[in-house]
Amino acid sequence: MGEQPIFSTRAHVFQIDPNTKKNWVPTSKHAVTVSYFYDSTRNVYRIISLDGSKAIINSTITPNMTFTKTSQKFGQWADSRANTVYGLGFSSEHHLTKFAEKFQEFKEAARLAKEKSQEKAELTSTPSQESAGGDLQSPLTPESINGTDDERTHEVTQNSEPRAEPTQNALPFSHSSAISKHWEAELATLKGNNAKLTAALLESTANVKQWKQQLAAYQEEAERLHKRVTELECVSSQANAVHTHKAELNQTIQELEETLKKKEEEIEKLKQEIDNARELQEQRDSLTQKLQEVEIRNKDLEGQLSDLEQRLERSQKEQEAFRNNLKTLLEILDGKIFELTELRDNLAKLLECS
Repeated sequence: MGEQPIFSTRAHVFQIDPNTKKNWVPTSKHAVTVSYFYDSTRNVYRIISLDGSKAIINSTITPNMTFTKTSQKFGQWADSRANTVYGLGFSSEHHLTKFAEKFQEFKEAARLAKEKSQEKAELTSTPSQESAGGDLQSPLTPESINGTDDERTHEVTQNSEPRAEPTQNALPFSHSSAISKHWEAELATLKGNNAKLTAALLESTANVKQWKQQLAAYQEEAERLHKRVTELECVSSQANAVHTHKAELNQTIQELEETLKKKEEEIEKLKQEIDNARELQEQRDSLTQKLQEVEIRNKDLEGQLSDLEQRLERSQKEQEAFRNNLKTLLEILDGKIFELTELRDNLAKLLECS
């Protein structure tokens, strides 16, 4: 029958940094399928994982290997043949425990197969020595990997607040300068809100494209799993393994369908947020137009104020000239009154003398 999958799960895949031997390097952008394969012709168990068409794990299980749980959702093992250490981040502790149990089971099966091959070979061949490397642990474990979700939900927030429309009544001339400063501050606020809305709109558009790409990838994965289920059902000699694998694949398909629904809901939310951003953009345009109208009216008021100031200045000059003329007349009148008084006194003296 050749090589057949006997157990599959999903996890984030990492490899130890070959330079530092301390840091983990992710080899998959999102959770991928990790499977145990059994080659009946060679009696060999292997762990294989593909990211698209690229094999990111191809590790043959040997009796000297050890799978170590370094956290509740992360485990690792060393492969001396590949000269690296593999790490897997699972969505739950249950998936990690199941994978570790299968690793131990297939490791024991590999040990028994090796012992049988040694008995058959007897003394004609020298058993190959496996390098002990299974207990190698990296001091750095990716604690941030807690599951198979690779989604990043970017919430677009709009900080713009509705503002009261300016009154249409005529403003006092003495307040025109304050009104101008007020609308200049309003324009600066609108420009800041416009920049935020533009950035939020671009980010929402990018997120929608990313979700669409992920949806397409999930749909392709679901179709591939359906085809795999059909192929496994045709293999009668592996009925028990097929049924088990089918149940696991169906569960994976259900998880993918639920993820698709969540993604669709998130896309709808993003569309609503884009619509809201467009409405805010329209409001901003309306306020900008009203601001321009107020600026034009403010210029007219400034012109009227300047004209009134000129008229007031002319009136003050005329009043000053009138006061000066009136003062002159009063001085002349005082002189005439003084002369009349002297004349009266002289006439009175003449009458007394006569």
